[in-house]
Amino acid sequence: MKLVTNQPAPNAQRAPSDQPAPAAVTRPIDIRSAALTLLAGLAVVLMLQYAQAMIIPIVLGVLISYALDPVVSAFARWRVPRPIGAAIVLVAVTAAGGRLIYGLRAEGAAIVQQLPDAARRVRKVFESDRPATANAIQQVQKAANELEKAADAAAAPAPPGSGVTRVQVESPPFNVSDYFLWGSIGIATAVGQLVLILFLVYFLLASGDLYRRKLVKIAGPSLTEKKITLQILSEIDRQIERFLLVQVFTSVIVAVATWLAFRWLGVQQPAVWGIVAGVFNSIPYFGPVLVSGGTAAVAFLQFGNVRMALIVSGVALAITSLEGLLLTPWLTSRAARMNAVAVFIGLLFWGWVWNVWGMLLAVPMLMVIKSICDHVEDFHGVGELLGE
Repeated sequence: MKLVTNQPAPNAQRAPSDQPAPAAVTRPIDIRSAALTLLAGLAVVLMLQYAQAMIIPIVLGVLISYALDPVVSAFARWRVPRPIGAAIVLVAVTAAGGRLIYGLRAEGAAIVQQLPDAARRVRKVFESDRPATANAIQQVQKAANELEKAADAAAAPAPPGSGVTRVQVESPPFNVSDYFLWGSIGIATAVGQLVLILFLVYFLLASGDLYRRKLVKIAGPSLTEKKITLQILSEIDRQIERFLLVQVFTSVIVAVATWLAFRWLGVQQPAVWGIVAGVFNSIPYFGPVLVSGGTAAVAFLQFGNVRMALIVSGVALAITSLEGLLLTPWLTSRAARMNAVAVFIGLLFWGWVWNVWGMLLAVPMLMVIKSICDHVEDFHGVGELLGE
C-alpha cells in the first residue's frame, strides 16, 4: 500500500510565500531540574508557614535593625561604642513607644466603654429596616428549618436494641474565664516575642558590619570577588535602609494628618484612629481600603448619619491616596520601586503564608528580594519582573 503525504520531495523547490516564518527561540529544558526546583519551592513555602512563629520575629528584628542602623552609626562616628549606642537607641525607642501607648490608654478605654452603645446603635439600625426585610427573612428561616428537619430525618440513627441506653453528649456552657485565660496567654506570648525581637535588634546593631565582613570573606579568594561582593552588600544596605526610613516617615505623616483631620471633624479618639491609619498605610492597596471602611463605620456609629460617614471616610482615603501618589514616589529612589502587579501578587502570597503579618511585611521582603536579584547575575530576570 502506498501512502500519499503532503510533504515535498527532497529535491523539490518550495513555492515562494509572502508570510515570513514565525520567529522561535529554542532553549533546552531540563525536566528533572525544573521538577526539583518546584519541589524545593513548595518545601520553602511549607517551611515558612510551619516556622512562622520563629521566622517572623527574625524578619522583624532584621528590618528594625536596618531602620535604626543609621542612628547607631551616627553615634559610632561620635566615638560612642556600638554596644552603648545600640543600647541608647533601643532604650529611647522602647521608652517612646511605651510612653505613646500609656498616653493612649484613656482613649483605648473609652473605645471599649463605647462598644455596648455601638452595639445598640447597630441593633437599632437593623430594627428600623426590619419591616421591609422581615418577610424575606422569615421565608428564608422557614426554608432553613424545613431543610434541617429533612436532614435530621435522613440521618436519624437506628433505634437502640433492648438493654441499650442512648447517651447524648452536651457541649459545655459558655465560660468567660476561658476566654480571659486565652487572652492572657496571647498577651504574654506577644510580650515574650517583643522581648526576643528587642534582644535580636540589639545584637544586630551592636555587631555592626560583622556579618558583612564574614560574607565578604566567604565570597571567594580573589580580591576582585571580595570587592564586588562588598559593593553588592553596600548597595543592598542603602536601598533597604532608605526604603524603610521612607516607609516610617510616610506612616508618621499619615498618622499625624489623620489625627488632625479627625480632630477637626469631631471624631472621637482621633489619636487612636490616626495610629491605626499610619500602621495600615504600610500595606499597599488594601491598607487605605481597610482604613476608609473602618473609619466610615466608626463615624456612622458616632454621628448616626451616612453623610458624616462618607466625609470621614473620604478624608481618610484622600490622605492615604495623596501620600501614596505624591510623597512616596518622590522620596523613594527609582531603583527601589516595584511595579503594581508584582506588589499585589506579593501581598496575596505573603498574606496567605503569614496572614496579617505577611501583609505588613510583604513590601519590605519584596524590597529585599529585589535588591538581591538586581545584583546577582543569575537572578536578574526576577529583579526585572519586580521592578518598574
